Amino acid sequence: MKVTFLGTGTSQGVPVIGCDCLVCSSLDFRDKRTRSAIHLEIDGKSLVVDTGPDFRIQMLREKINKLDAVLFTHEHKDHTAGLDDIRPYNFSQKKDMPIFGSRKVLNQIKREYSYIFDEVKYPGVPSVVPNEITNNPFSVEEIIVTPIEVMHYRLPVFGFRFQDFTYITDAKHIERKEIEKIKGSKVLVLNALQKSHHISHLTLNEAIQLTEIIQPKVAYFTHVSHKLGTHQEIEKDLPAHIRLAYDGLKIHID
Repeated sequence: MKVTFLGTGTSQGVPVIGCDCLVCSSLDFRDKRTRSAIHLEIDGKSLVVDTGPDFRIQMLREKINKLDAVLFTHEHKDHTAGLDDIRPYNFSQKKDMPIFGSRKVLNQIKREYSYIFDEVKYPGVPSVVPNEITNNPFSVEEIIVTPIEVMHYRLPVFGFRFQDFTYITDAKHIERKEIEKIKGSKVLVLNALQKSHHISHLTLNEAIQLTEIIQPKVAYFTHVSHKLGTHQEIEKDLPAHIRLAYDGLKIHID
Protein backbone atom coordinates (compact mmCIF):
# COMPACT_ATOMS: atom_id res chain seq x y z
CA MET A 1 0.00 0.00 0.00
CA LYS A 2 1.18 3.48 -0.88
CA VAL A 3 -0.31 6.52 0.84
CA THR A 4 0.18 10.08 -0.40
CA PHE A 5 -0.81 13.04 1.73
CA LEU A 6 -2.57 15.28 -0.79
CA GLY A 7 -3.09 17.94 1.86
CA THR A 8 -2.45 18.31 5.59
CA GLY A 9 -3.98 21.66 6.41
CA THR A 10 -7.38 22.98 7.40
CA SER A 11 -9.76 25.87 6.97
CA GLN A 12 -9.77 26.21 10.77
CA GLY A 13 -7.53 29.05 11.92
CA VAL A 14 -6.92 30.25 8.38
CA PRO A 15 -4.61 33.30 8.48
CA VAL A 16 -5.88 36.63 7.21
CA ILE A 17 -4.53 38.01 3.96
CA GLY A 18 -1.10 39.49 4.54
CA CYS A 19 -0.38 37.36 7.63
CA ASP A 20 3.37 37.33 8.30
CA CYS A 21 3.46 34.72 11.07
CA LEU A 22 6.31 32.21 11.07
CA VAL A 23 4.28 29.57 9.20
CA CYS A 24 2.85 31.88 6.54
CA SER A 25 6.23 33.48 5.85
CA SER A 26 8.17 30.19 6.01
CA LEU A 27 10.23 29.12 3.00
CA ASP A 28 9.99 25.46 4.07
CA PHE A 29 7.76 23.64 1.55
CA ARG A 30 6.43 21.50 4.41
CA ASP A 31 4.67 24.56 5.83
CA LYS A 32 2.56 25.05 2.67
CA ARG A 33 -0.53 23.15 3.78
CA THR A 34 -3.56 22.65 1.55
CA ARG A 35 -6.80 21.16 2.87
CA SER A 36 -6.54 17.63 4.26
CA ALA A 37 -6.98 14.63 1.97
CA ILE A 38 -5.12 11.43 1.11
CA HIS A 39 -4.62 9.20 -1.91
CA LEU A 40 -4.16 5.45 -1.54
CA GLU A 41 -2.85 2.85 -3.96
CA ILE A 42 -3.93 -0.61 -2.83
CA ASP A 43 -3.68 -3.73 -5.00
CA GLY A 44 -3.64 -1.63 -8.14
CA LYS A 45 -6.66 0.43 -7.10
CA SER A 46 -6.62 4.21 -6.68
CA LEU A 47 -8.71 5.74 -3.89
CA VAL A 48 -9.07 9.23 -2.47
CA VAL A 49 -10.40 10.21 0.95
CA ASP A 50 -12.08 13.64 0.73
CA THR A 51 -12.11 16.17 -2.10
CA GLY A 52 -11.53 19.56 -0.52
CA PRO A 53 -11.28 22.93 -2.31
CA ASP A 54 -7.67 22.11 -3.27
CA PHE A 55 -8.48 18.72 -4.83
CA ARG A 56 -7.71 19.64 -8.44
CA ILE A 57 -4.30 21.16 -7.77
CA GLN A 58 -3.41 18.30 -5.40
CA MET A 59 -4.17 15.63 -8.02
CA LEU A 60 -2.29 17.57 -10.71
CA ARG A 61 0.68 18.04 -8.40
CA GLU A 62 0.87 14.31 -7.67
CA LYS A 63 0.21 13.32 -11.32
CA ILE A 64 -2.59 10.94 -10.34
CA ASN A 65 -4.08 9.88 -13.66
CA LYS A 66 -6.45 7.17 -12.43
CA LEU A 67 -9.12 7.28 -9.75
CA ASP A 68 -11.39 4.35 -8.87
CA ALA A 69 -13.44 5.76 -5.97
CA VAL A 70 -13.83 8.61 -3.50
CA LEU A 71 -14.60 8.21 0.22
CA PHE A 72 -15.88 11.06 2.37
CA THR A 73 -15.23 11.49 6.07
CA HIS A 74 -17.99 14.08 6.55
CA GLU A 75 -19.95 16.81 4.82
CA HIS A 76 -18.02 19.97 5.69
CA LYS A 77 -17.01 22.03 2.66
CA ASP A 78 -13.28 21.80 3.34
CA HIS A 79 -13.70 18.06 2.64
CA THR A 80 -16.23 18.10 -0.21
CA ALA A 81 -15.84 21.35 -2.17
CA GLY A 82 -13.65 19.83 -4.89
CA LEU A 83 -16.02 17.05 -5.95
CA ASP A 84 -16.81 18.74 -9.29
CA ASP A 85 -13.19 18.17 -10.34
CA ILE A 86 -13.66 14.42 -10.68
CA ARG A 87 -15.02 15.08 -14.18
CA PRO A 88 -11.66 14.58 -15.98
CA TYR A 89 -11.60 11.05 -14.53
CA ASN A 90 -15.15 10.45 -15.77
CA PHE A 91 -14.06 11.47 -19.25
CA SER A 92 -10.73 9.63 -19.39
CA GLN A 93 -12.02 6.44 -17.74
CA LYS A 94 -15.45 6.58 -19.42
CA LYS A 95 -17.23 5.56 -16.21
CA ASP A 96 -19.22 7.01 -13.35
CA MET A 97 -17.27 7.66 -10.16
CA PRO A 98 -18.32 5.62 -7.10
CA ILE A 99 -18.53 7.85 -4.02
CA PHE A 100 -18.94 6.56 -0.47
CA GLY A 101 -20.31 8.44 2.52
CA SER A 102 -22.88 8.41 5.29
CA ARG A 103 -26.49 9.30 4.50
CA LYS A 104 -25.90 12.84 5.80
CA VAL A 105 -22.87 13.26 3.57
CA LEU A 106 -24.65 11.99 0.46
CA ASN A 107 -27.71 14.14 1.15
CA GLN A 108 -25.51 17.20 1.52
CA ILE A 109 -23.71 16.40 -1.73
CA LYS A 110 -27.03 15.96 -3.53
CA ARG A 111 -28.12 19.41 -2.33
CA GLU A 112 -24.88 21.22 -3.08
CA TYR A 113 -24.28 19.47 -6.40
CA SER A 114 -27.89 19.16 -7.50
CA TYR A 115 -26.89 19.53 -11.16
CA ILE A 116 -25.01 16.22 -10.95
CA PHE A 117 -28.25 14.44 -10.07
CA ASP A 118 -30.66 16.15 -12.51
CA GLU A 119 -32.74 13.75 -14.58
CA VAL A 120 -31.77 15.69 -17.68
CA LYS A 121 -28.09 16.44 -17.20
CA TYR A 122 -26.20 19.35 -18.62
CA PRO A 123 -23.47 18.02 -20.96
CA GLY A 124 -20.15 17.49 -19.25
CA VAL A 125 -21.23 17.51 -15.61
CA PRO A 126 -19.58 14.96 -13.29
CA SER A 127 -21.10 11.48 -13.05
CA VAL A 128 -21.20 9.67 -9.71
CA VAL A 129 -22.64 6.52 -8.17
CA PRO A 130 -23.54 7.24 -4.52
CA ASN A 131 -22.94 4.45 -2.01
CA GLU A 132 -24.30 4.91 1.50
CA ILE A 133 -22.13 3.58 4.30
CA THR A 134 -22.83 2.97 7.97
CA ASN A 135 -20.54 2.12 10.85
CA ASN A 136 -19.90 -1.35 9.45
CA PRO A 137 -17.14 -2.68 7.17
CA PHE A 138 -17.79 -2.22 3.47
CA SER A 139 -16.04 -3.00 0.19
CA VAL A 140 -14.55 -0.52 -2.28
CA GLU A 141 -13.16 -2.11 -5.44
CA GLU A 142 -12.83 -5.39 -3.49
CA ILE A 143 -10.88 -3.59 -0.73
CA ILE A 144 -12.39 -4.02 2.74
CA VAL A 145 -12.71 -0.72 4.59
CA THR A 146 -13.54 -0.44 8.29
CA PRO A 147 -15.18 2.84 9.34
CA ILE A 148 -14.11 4.42 12.63
CA GLU A 149 -16.75 6.75 14.06
CA VAL A 150 -15.31 9.79 15.82
CA MET A 151 -16.98 12.92 17.17
CA HIS A 152 -16.21 16.34 15.68
CA TYR A 153 -17.84 18.24 18.55
CA ARG A 154 -21.42 16.96 18.05
CA LEU A 155 -20.99 15.80 14.46
CA PRO A 156 -20.24 12.12 13.76
CA VAL A 157 -17.33 11.78 11.34
CA PHE A 158 -15.89 8.64 9.80
CA GLY A 159 -12.25 7.73 9.86
CA PHE A 160 -11.26 4.71 7.80
CA ARG A 161 -9.03 1.69 8.34
CA PHE A 162 -7.49 0.07 5.27
CA GLN A 163 -5.65 -3.09 6.28
CA ASP A 164 -2.88 -1.89 8.67
CA PHE A 165 -3.43 1.81 7.96
CA THR A 166 -5.96 4.05 9.75
CA TYR A 167 -6.82 7.61 8.72
CA ILE A 168 -8.72 9.93 11.09
CA THR A 169 -9.39 13.62 10.70
CA ASP A 170 -11.66 16.16 12.42
CA ALA A 171 -11.83 14.19 15.67
CA LYS A 172 -12.26 15.54 19.18
CA HIS A 173 -13.42 12.37 20.95
CA ILE A 174 -13.30 8.67 20.10
CA GLU A 175 -15.30 6.09 22.05
CA ARG A 176 -13.37 3.13 23.44
CA LYS A 177 -15.15 0.62 21.19
CA GLU A 178 -14.00 2.62 18.17
CA ILE A 179 -10.45 2.83 19.53
CA GLU A 180 -10.41 -0.96 19.69
CA LYS A 181 -11.08 -1.04 15.93
CA ILE A 182 -7.96 1.07 15.36
CA LYS A 183 -5.61 -0.93 17.57
CA GLY A 184 -3.18 -3.12 15.65
CA SER A 185 -2.72 -0.54 12.90
CA LYS A 186 0.90 -0.20 11.87
CA VAL A 187 0.34 3.39 10.75
CA LEU A 188 -2.11 5.86 12.27
CA VAL A 189 -2.94 9.29 10.86
CA LEU A 190 -4.61 11.61 13.35
CA ASN A 191 -5.62 15.26 13.37
CA ALA A 192 -3.73 17.73 15.58
CA LEU A 193 -5.08 21.22 14.95
CA GLN A 194 -3.17 23.45 17.36
CA LYS A 195 -1.62 23.59 20.83
CA SER A 196 -4.46 25.42 22.60
CA HIS A 197 -7.91 24.02 23.37
CA HIS A 198 -10.40 23.69 20.53
CA ILE A 199 -14.04 22.67 20.82
CA SER A 200 -14.11 20.25 17.88
CA HIS A 201 -10.51 19.21 17.10
CA LEU A 202 -7.79 17.35 18.97
CA THR A 203 -4.96 19.53 20.21
CA LEU A 204 -1.35 18.48 19.75
CA ASN A 205 -1.11 17.07 23.29
CA GLU A 206 -4.48 15.30 22.98
CA ALA A 207 -3.36 13.69 19.72
CA ILE A 208 -0.10 12.52 21.36
CA GLN A 209 -2.01 11.06 24.32
CA LEU A 210 -4.43 9.23 22.04
CA THR A 211 -1.56 7.86 19.99
CA GLU A 212 0.00 6.44 23.16
CA ILE A 213 -3.28 4.64 23.90
CA ILE A 214 -3.57 3.17 20.40
CA GLN A 215 0.16 2.38 20.10
CA PRO A 216 0.70 2.18 16.35
CA LYS A 217 4.18 1.51 15.03
CA VAL A 218 4.24 5.07 13.68
CA ALA A 219 1.78 7.98 13.67
CA TYR A 220 1.48 11.03 11.43
CA PHE A 221 -0.39 14.16 12.46
CA THR A 222 -2.47 16.04 9.91
CA HIS A 223 -5.28 18.61 9.65
CA VAL A 224 -2.84 21.15 11.06
CA SER A 225 -3.59 24.87 11.32
CA HIS A 226 -0.96 27.59 11.03
CA LYS A 227 -1.47 28.16 14.77
CA LEU A 228 0.38 24.93 15.55
CA GLY A 229 3.69 26.30 14.32
CA THR A 230 6.28 25.46 11.72
CA HIS A 231 7.03 21.90 10.69
CA GLN A 232 10.62 22.07 11.93
CA GLU A 233 9.63 23.59 15.27
CA ILE A 234 6.91 21.03 16.04
CA GLU A 235 8.54 17.85 14.76
CA LYS A 236 11.75 18.27 16.77
CA ASP A 237 9.75 17.97 20.00
CA LEU A 238 7.58 14.99 18.98
CA PRO A 239 8.22 11.46 20.27
CA ALA A 240 10.37 9.33 17.96
CA HIS A 241 7.41 7.33 16.59
CA ILE A 242 5.29 10.40 15.77
CA ARG A 243 5.81 12.62 12.76
CA LEU A 244 4.14 15.72 11.40
CA ALA A 245 2.78 15.00 7.92
CA TYR A 246 3.20 17.43 5.05
CA ASP A 247 1.66 17.89 1.62
CA GLY A 248 3.16 15.41 -0.84
CA LEU A 249 4.55 13.05 1.81
CA LYS A 250 4.47 9.44 0.59
CA ILE A 251 4.61 6.40 2.82
CA HIS A 252 4.66 2.70 1.98
CA ILE A 253 3.02 0.09 4.22
CA ASP A 254 3.76 -3.62 3.82
